Amino acid sequence: MEKKLRSQQWFGKKGKDGFIYRAWMKNQGIPDYELQGKPVIGICNTWSELTPCNGHFRELAESVKKGIIEAGGFPVEFPVMSLGETLIKPTAMLYRNLVSMDVEESIRANPVDGVVLLCGCDKTTPALVMGACSVNIPTIVVSGGPMLTGKFKGRDIGTSDLWRFSEDVRTGIMSEEELNMAEAGMCRSKGHCAVMGTASSMASMVEALGLSLPGNAAIPAVDAARKVLAQLSGKRIVEMVREELTPSVILTRAAFENAIKVNAAIGGSTNFVIHLLAIAGRVELPLTIDDFDRLSKNIPLLANLQPSGNYFMEDLYYAGGIPAVMKELSNELQLDCLTANGKTVRQNIEKATVYNRDIISTMQEPFNQLAGFIVLHGNLCEGGGVMKPSAADPKLMQHTGKAVVFENIEDYKARIDDPHLEVDENSVLVLKNVGPKGYPGMPEVGNMGLPKKLLEKGVKDMVRISDGRMSGTGFGTVVLQISPEAAVNGTLALVQNGDLIQLDAKGRQLNLLVNEMELEKRKAALPAPFNPFNRGYAKLFVSHVEQAHLGADFDFLKGKSGSDVLRDSH
Repeated sequence: MEKKLRSQQWFGKKGKDGFIYRAWMKNQGIPDYELQGKPVIGICNTWSELTPCNGHFRELAESVKKGIIEAGGFPVEFPVMSLGETLIKPTAMLYRNLVSMDVEESIRANPVDGVVLLCGCDKTTPALVMGACSVNIPTIVVSGGPMLTGKFKGRDIGTSDLWRFSEDVRTGIMSEEELNMAEAGMCRSKGHCAVMGTASSMASMVEALGLSLPGNAAIPAVDAARKVLAQLSGKRIVEMVREELTPSVILTRAAFENAIKVNAAIGGSTNFVIHLLAIAGRVELPLTIDDFDRLSKNIPLLANLQPSGNYFMEDLYYAGGIPAVMKELSNELQLDCLTANGKTVRQNIEKATVYNRDIISTMQEPFNQLAGFIVLHGNLCEGGGVMKPSAADPKLMQHTGKAVVFENIEDYKARIDDPHLEVDENSVLVLKNVGPKGYPGMPEVGNMGLPKKLLEKGVKDMVRISDGRMSGTGFGTVVLQISPEAAVNGTLALVQNGDLIQLDAKGRQLNLLVNEMELEKRKAALPAPFNPFNRGYAKLFVSHVEQAHLGADFDFLKGKSGSDVLRDSH
């Protein structure tokens, strides 16, 4: 016997309640038969003119609707809060959990049988996936796609070049006029960042997890194939409803392990760690930060993409996309995982082909042996800290240096270019109070720009540590997401100027070389942690956000809550 559709608990009702549900929907010109037993598919849209990465989503939603109608479903598009990493203050990460709640409650409270998640900019993907997982109805993801590769003075550029341009302007190598020219040529089409930044890493994540159709991650936003994928996704979600194929069926332990290995092979963003941990928490899967190190340790870098390589997402698409990368990785993956199209990973990658070996290399001759993440422990990061070795200077992976401490981001901005700053190329730059509670929201400031006086001497990299994050487009020998953070009086809060800090990436250690007695003395002098906000979302966030090594989700959002309908109010 076919299971009754969830939406019929609204539209299938008799009497007053059913009258109200149907009548008000009909004011949009909807014939009665559309509400009589067709699967109702929600299109969760993060379109916003304040989120340029997602600015083309109204058009993309129309393609999704075509597929839903073609398969015999009824599409209903609804908005949720949209997070534009490029504009939103103080940081989009502050609102990731809020959007996940928006998505969860919008799905639960409304008559939808399945949902298509339209997401692109960095935080929209994990936020929408987290929310949908908490309700656990059939779900498929359609990413917005990367923008076309930027152009400047006859060469290709992308978001990763912004960090280079910034330092070149600070040292006079590049003029403001040239910077303006680069600005005009970088974002030349719809879509998210053209490099393997966080947005592309998230699109690759959902594909590797099996939550999207194969090929989702790399198709450029303006390529006609993106609309085709959207229409096919709309068609497929109707079938998923009939098959009762929910996220809890797809998101197995094996699927998470596959995603970690794929992220390592493509040189994905360090933000992948914090978002995948949060998603795992929503499906009650015991994933830890150390799993990322363990599972990626033997995976080399196969994709030659910025910021760890030379090419762009557009090039990855032409070279075969994520299916081709996964085929190269096939001996390391669990191929029997079921995916959103109803097929296994094995079936999805069977015919995948690599068309350009400069972009996707082999396991035997990888682009770089260093890949994945290094997860550090030690007295400076007892909960963990994350490094991306493919973006770091190998000479700095074993390093001891004196701390140059910035108490917060304002302190950093005020002093980093002071010619009297006591710093040299062997120093370790330390930024405090930019973690989940301390900022709040954990901004992408971990890859601190180097002191101007060192840039002028030709210094290109230094060891930098913080309790914050960095953009997936960033690079350098940077230890991120140190946990516990300074704002909760983790050891990071105790670091003083001149203290010796030892980084041992090979040994997975980050330590403050100060004796325990002195550390206890310093800790006793610290004020107790407190929440500086007395109202609103910021108060909720600081009161309930967990530490980075747990995914920085809210403590009360762990685990699925089910898709059962809320009480009728009529």
